[in-house]
Amino acid sequence: MRRLVAFVAAVFVALILYRWISQERLQYFAPREELATPTPEPSPTRPPPIGGKLDTGRLFNGITLHASIEPTPGGDATTERVDPESYVLELKLKPRVPTPNRTIEELAKVSPKLPELLPALSSMLPSEPVSPLFAQLYDTKIRMLRENLGRLDLLLSRHNFFDCQTILQLQHPQTHRKALLLQADMDVDADGSDGDRMTVGTGAPTNFKPFTSYRWPKKTAQPNPYLAATQDKLKRAEDEFAAKTTTADRKRDLRNAITQLRAEVTTLQKYSFLIGTTDPYIVIPGAFARDREGAKTGDYSLVIFGDGIYPAIVGDIGPNDKVGEASFRIAKEINPQSTPYSRPVNELKATYLIFPGTADTPFGPPDLDNLQARCQKLVDEIGGATVPLHHWENIIPPPPSPTPTPSPAPSATLSASPVGSTSPAPSASATFAFPLASQRTNR
Repeated sequence: MRRLVAFVAAVFVALILYRWISQERLQYFAPREELATPTPEPSPTRPPPIGGKLDTGRLFNGITLHASIEPTPGGDATTERVDPESYVLELKLKPRVPTPNRTIEELAKVSPKLPELLPALSSMLPSEPVSPLFAQLYDTKIRMLRENLGRLDLLLSRHNFFDCQTILQLQHPQTHRKALLLQADMDVDADGSDGDRMTVGTGAPTNFKPFTSYRWPKKTAQPNPYLAATQDKLKRAEDEFAAKTTTADRKRDLRNAITQLRAEVTTLQKYSFLIGTTDPYIVIPGAFARDREGAKTGDYSLVIFGDGIYPAIVGDIGPNDKVGEASFRIAKEINPQSTPYSRPVNELKATYLIFPGTADTPFGPPDLDNLQARCQKLVDEIGGATVPLHHWENIIPPPPSPTPTPSPAPSATLSASPVGSTSPAPSASATFAFPLASQRTNR
């Protein structure tokens, strides 16, 4: 009986163990219920750009993008992976080259007041008035697009591609006075500096340069307000170049920068320039200055917008593929809301009339009265205007008066009757490039 009881107990324990082991094994092999994880939201960052430069789906420059994928059957993946033609992106930009305005009616569609302001303008239009500079300008734009097609962030924007309505060669039938007419928008040029006239800078917006193409030898020893900062840049570049930790590639870049900065320091020490915030001037493409029928730095010009005619000179040379730029002084007069980052005329409604070959040499500080008189004479030579030319006022503050040196107290031992007396020397009145209203004389 004892053996029977022991056997039954052993069987019972074995059954319990078997059942427990079986349940554990079943739970191990049974499919487990996965905890639900939330689907991550898409990242707010933009998708990877082509070439690491720019997302082609979000072009900032106004180019309309038509994108499609056209798969074709190929070989095995190993072969296609090493074939550069198996995975190709073709970029094809299709810009429409505009047709220039030719007639006075077409010019008036853009600037309705133009025929009224310059009544003889229609008589100055030859049968083929379009200047070769127009075709040259758009050829340059197309060439620049080709060169930068692999860098979509460097392509001309839609605005800058269509920035010129027309370029016409004009000549008055009686006086034979020639003129170059452009219809374009108006960007802002805030460049330039002149320590002789303004001892402090006028600010340094993005892409600011303290130089303009119109320049002349300095008249005083007063340093250019941007000279110290340029010298500081030069010193930092030279110190970095001389450092032992500077890599060869970095030294190559620094060498070019040092050469440029040394040239800038020398130029700022020797010359004065127009000031974008105070001087009325326009900017032309560099190709215009090199063309026989184009304009040159210093040529007199007019800016016509709305019902106003503004005297100016060609004061700076810009890139070859852009047209339509005037100094900040002109921009603020046309649109008081203008800033170096906000153009006064966004549409192609600004007319620029340049008189080639009229520059006065040698160059010097601008004289606003002379500018008025010269432009008036040129306007008279093309039949006159129905409104007075805008008169530019001097807005450059006069330099501070020097502090007078106090006279020494009279000595008690001096004789009451001096042998001779000296009269005080007459004080020299300051002469400014922009005469004050009280200093102007009628001409």
